[in-house]
Order: sequence, then structure tokens, then C-alpha cells
Amino acid sequence: PFMLLAAACYARASTRFYNCLLNNRLFGPTILEWRRYRSIPYRVKLTAIVLMAATLGISIIFFVPLPELQIGMAIFGILLGVFLYRIPSRDRPSN
Repeated sequence: PFMLLAAACYARASTRFYNCLLNNRLFGPTILEWRRYRSIPYRVKLTAIVLMAATLGISIIFFVPLPELQIGMAIFGILLGVFLYRIPSRDRPSN
């Protein structure tokens, strides 16, 4: 999500940096997938969800002292995870 946001900002601000992102070996294919099909590769989506869950989990356990804020962050994380999971993936394996 942050990479797509960066690409959107660079597209409006600097065509040079935007082209640099599109030609990047790691980020270019994902950005092009989003622009063409409004989808995210399945592996990228799962990686984003797992990293987000791990980061939020560590933050909630070790850095947020108030239970109300911990619950709020957990709810936010669940909603964001569901949102990311619902974004289409053209290469999703069929079960």
C-alpha cells in the first residue's frame, strides 16, 4: 500500500522518479499490476498482511501501555487486514 501511494505521489510530482519506480526490479511489476488491473499479486498481498500483523502485534504488546489503545490498534489492524485481503489478485491459487 505504501509503495502504491508513493507511486501515485511521484506520478504527480516528478515523472523522473515515477519512471524510476516503474523500472525498478522489485516495485515496478507490482505498480504496473495495480495500474493495469487494479489488483495486487497474491504473494505481495499476503506478505503485506503478515508484516502488518507482526508490526502491530509487537507495537501493541511492547509499546502501547493503555488497554483502550491496544484494543483500538487491534481493531484497526483487523480492519486493514480485511481491506487488504479483499483487494483482487489475478494470480490467486484456486483451492
